Amino acid sequence: MKKVVILALVCAFFSKTVMAQNRDEDAVKQAVNNLFLGMKNGDSTLAASAFATKSILQTIVSKEGKNLVKAEPVSEFLKFIGTPHSQKYDERIVFTKILIDGPLASVWTDYKFYVDEKFSHCGVNSFQLVKGDKGWQIVYIIDTRRKDQCKS
Repeated sequence: MKKVVILALVCAFFSKTVMAQNRDEDAVKQAVNNLFLGMKNGDSTLAASAFATKSILQTIVSKEGKNLVKAEPVSEFLKFIGTPHSQKYDERIVFTKILIDGPLASVWTDYKFYVDEKFSHCGVNSFQLVKGDKGWQIVYIIDTRRKDQCKS
């Protein structure tokens, strides 16, 4: 009987841990998805809600065989999204890996970027998120961009 009670307590503990992990994972995905939904719909307010204060936005560009890191202020990116435009910027992501440890999450997504329905480029996004008073928010993004070797 004692073994059954101990086993039940252990199962209950792990069940709660898994449920909490799943809730956090869903909330992390929602923060990332809010960024891209805001970008697609030209909604800079929704996109801004995904970012923490003083977030960093970078991309790796290759020029003349050299890899360089280019930074863009998040405020400029949000201004670009919110400025009226006729085209739809649609970054279609696939969550490849999500790691969470307490208030820190690391997310890896493959993506394909479309302007309207026309393919533009693909790559990988790497996100760092922190869980704070406003929930999960992005503090750092770095991505790659290429036109070839894109996964189907």
